Parts: sequence; C-alpha cells; structure tokens
Amino acid sequence: MRPLKDGIRSLVKIDFYGNVHKYFRGTDKEERFANEIRILKALEERGCDNVPRYIESDESELHLVTTNCGSPAPDISRKKSDSLFRKLEEQYGVRHDDPEPRNITYDSKAGQFCIIDFELATLLDHPSESR
Repeated sequence: MRPLKDGIRSLVKIDFYGNVHKYFRGTDKEERFANEIRILKALEERGCDNVPRYIESDESELHLVTTNCGSPAPDISRKKSDSLFRKLEEQYGVRHDDPEPRNITYDSKAGQFCIIDFELATLLDHPSESR
C-alpha cells in the first residue's frame, strides 16, 4: 500500500484497488474511529454522494477502509469550500467540525468536489425530518 498521510492522528494509505485505509492514532482515537464510521454510514443512508463510502473496519486495529474520493484540491477557494460544508449541514445534517479546504478533494471520475475526514464531525437531525 502506498502511504498518503503519516500524521499524529492517523496513518492513511491507498491500496492497489484505490481504497483508502485509515489507521487512527493519538488522543481519543477510539472515539474518533467510531464517530467517523457513524457519520459515513449516516451520510450514505441520507443519500450524500460526495463523501467516501464505508467499506469495512477492524475495531481491534482502529482500521477503517473507505472508497477513494480523488485527490487533494489545494486550489479550491474558501468560498467554494464553505459552500460545500454548508450544503453538508443543511441538506444532510452533518456538521464538519474541521471545515477547512484541506478536507476537500476532487474526484475526476465523478467530476465533483468531495468532503473527507469525518472523525470530528457532528451528526445532526436529518433536515428533511426536522421540517
């Protein structure tokens, strides 16, 4: 597997098939691991198509496998990234608690920007259910 990121909070690698493998480390790693899985599953249930899809996980290793959402989008404007995070909250009921452009990728296969890294996100009521 090819390493993508080796930081204090996680080790991220990509496998031969393009899937993303994230190994959680550091403080609150168990809680962040569980939260990311919970958020990704909720987003899939709510029909959000510009986020990674949960594939599998191993709680004993704090290892999460998701689909790949493309490459970093370092040139995305703050205005565009803010609108993506706003849409995530308003349409899908997820507040990304690290709404920075570094958490936006571009998926050239799908032709869209995607949002990643949900370990610090908050699951809200689904907007369609609260109306």
